[in-house]
Amino acid sequence: MTHQGGATVEQTTRQGTDGGCVVIRTGDGYDGKQGVSLSAGVSRGSAGSQALCMHVLMIPPGTRGTPHLHEGHETAIYIADGEVEVWHGPGLTLRTVLRAGDFLYVPPGTPHLPVNRSASPMMAVVARTDPAEQESVVVLDLPPRLESVLAGFPIAAHG
Repeated sequence: MTHQGGATVEQTTRQGTDGGCVVIRTGDGYDGKQGVSLSAGVSRGSAGSQALCMHVLMIPPGTRGTPHLHEGHETAIYIADGEVEVWHGPGLTLRTVLRAGDFLYVPPGTPHLPVNRSASPMMAVVARTDPAEQESVVVLDLPPRLESVLAGFPIAAHG
């Protein structure tokens, strides 16, 4: 058993050479560049993944992430609990509200920004085609027109 990036990694067989699976028992999370807290999950660092990462994302009530995109990587998000508003697209001009049970697909290079306006934490499962987790994250400036709209929503985490 080893500890990598806040996760306890349990391997009963040698990964990749004998077909064994890797169990990751999440422990401490980390603050991502995108301004949110993430659990340590499946990634190159924790499991030797070659083409994906998957983790749990939590955004506390009344907070938000930072505008960002994932250069060259697709993202799929499943809202497990709570509600989140996502500003997305060029200039973050589109706004979508997601609730528990909803899925969101984010194409490669698409700017997006999550905001939790609710009184409850928002929990989501996030999968991306970037095994390095944070390598493809490009932080963007908040468009001036959103500064007043989001003035009362501090960034949830500083990665």
